[in-house]
Amino acid sequence: MRILQTIDNLYVENGGLSTCLYNLVKGLNATGCSADILSLSDDRHQLASNGEEWIKTLKDDHKTPFRISKNYKKFLLNDTDYDLYHTNGLWLYCNHITARTALKKRKPYIFSPHGMMYPQALKYSTWKKKLILSLFFNKDINRATCLHATCMQEAEYLRDLGYKQPVAVIPNGVIMENKIPGIKNQNISFRKIGFLGRLHPIKKIESLIEAFAKANSKNAELLIIGNGEKDYGQSLRRETERFQLKNVTFTGFLSGEEKQKALSTLSALFVPSESENFGMIVPEALMAEIPVMANTGTPWEDLNHYKCGWWAKNEVDSIATIMNEVFSMPEEELGTMGKNGRKLVEEKYAIDVVSLKMRQLYEWILNGGEKPEFVYD
Repeated sequence: MRILQTIDNLYVENGGLSTCLYNLVKGLNATGCSADILSLSDDRHQLASNGEEWIKTLKDDHKTPFRISKNYKKFLLNDTDYDLYHTNGLWLYCNHITARTALKKRKPYIFSPHGMMYPQALKYSTWKKKLILSLFFNKDINRATCLHATCMQEAEYLRDLGYKQPVAVIPNGVIMENKIPGIKNQNISFRKIGFLGRLHPIKKIESLIEAFAKANSKNAELLIIGNGEKDYGQSLRRETERFQLKNVTFTGFLSGEEKQKALSTLSALFVPSESENFGMIVPEALMAEIPVMANTGTPWEDLNHYKCGWWAKNEVDSIATIMNEVFSMPEEELGTMGKNGRKLVEEKYAIDVVSLKMRQLYEWILNGGEKPEFVYD
């Protein structure tokens, strides 16, 4: 069984999508499944730099915002012999040409939209997305053998859009790592809380800043870790000035050990996003034993079930109340919540668990047999 996973690129700064795909394919190969990743590459830092043979990189020769690439097309049509094709993301040439290639070679293919078909995501660049859907992607998605959603909420949105083929609900996987020793203050006189991710209006970071201004945050610090839309980032800085906040720090983009060290200083992570497909930062924070607050528009009800965080509305007053709880909570209690979070990740989101599910999906598509319990007609 040979599988090709396709993505536009694996650049480090792209964060979640690149990371979760790299983790998955590494995990698939560990199960004995032969899986490769195909991506474009230029001089920017790649997510993987260990010379993995299963990562096939092509010179980035893209043209137009659609990222049309002759190299991508040539490799897929002439140089591949895979049993199943699996494309990640949406709106780009790599996704369209993967579907076209699979159809031409009469092979099954899977689409993983990774949250890009959420109603909130479709609000941005609406006319462009409608045009691309009508020209290419409705046909590409409708002809897919199976769709992959990372949570039930995403599966329901795909059904609402009229796509009728089977949908496999498999979360993104996390490579379990040893917890980096925290350097949090051991008393409640000073606490750090934070946001980590792409700076984009859908993330509702302005709600976090306003809540921080309302909370008893005089002896606390808010770290905003990440980069993204320049105008939005500037508007967030103006919000800190409007509320006269001196204890909000913008770190810019961090990755690897730098990111883990910044996370380790936090008493809690806040994810106030309007919606979130399966934010990789949530399981990464939980794995590091950091409690998480996530909006009820995200698929993280388990935060309440496992008592490792807060699944609550992203209203300013609600966020401020949770912040005050974090600021006053004994370190021992925060530590217990952190351990509960790591247990959640180990049981449901560890990469070996997720990879086995994805392999089971591939085997069912290629060989038939009993439908996996996580596949919905």
